[in-house]
Amino acid sequence: MAEADDDQQTVPKVITCLSSLLQRVAESNDKRRLFQSQKMSVFLGLTRPTISITTYLHRIFKHANCSPCCFVIAYVYLDRFMQMHPSLPFNSFNVHRLLITSVLVSAQFMDDICYINAYYAKVGSISTEEMNILEVDFLFGLGVQLNVKPDTFRTYFCFLQREMRLQTPPPPLQVLAEPYQNVNNGRPLKIHCCFNEDESTHQQQLAV
Repeated sequence: MAEADDDQQTVPKVITCLSSLLQRVAESNDKRRLFQSQKMSVFLGLTRPTISITTYLHRIFKHANCSPCCFVIAYVYLDRFMQMHPSLPFNSFNVHRLLITSVLVSAQFMDDICYINAYYAKVGSISTEEMNILEVDFLFGLGVQLNVKPDTFRTYFCFLQREMRLQTPPPPLQVLAEPYQNVNNGRPLKIHCCFNEDESTHQQQLAV
């Protein structure tokens, strides 16, 4: 995956915010990668891609032509996947493959019209064969749990909205009950907020 030039196309704030959140978590987890063993995965690359998460996500938005809500759904899927596979830290060595796959699965499930895997592979700068493998692994990793309730969508969207309103990175890592782990305690940061997709729990967490 090589660095691509970012154009001036208007990108929805929710996508920019999501990329900022993922970038922050991935970079934090990178710091402890050499000191912790992690599960081997088809999503794990041997080297860190040169293209930034923000540029990569903007590139997907530009070329995939999927609806903005697909990126919120992709965030939900990423959350589910990482919670179901805690031995796979979310970092710069797997985030790009996880992103292109989660958006692909989200678009196929949500949008009436969606590009084929070969097109997404080209957008993601990977082979079609790898894209197919990633999709299957992601689907089975989710237990094929693709349905997202309106309340769940609203919870994740509201969390991203709150991220938009914050001017500095630290607050999101501290304001929610155990959403992330401090760098000094030896545990990787996570992209989720301990959401269990129960409406009452969501409301309680967002009210903290």
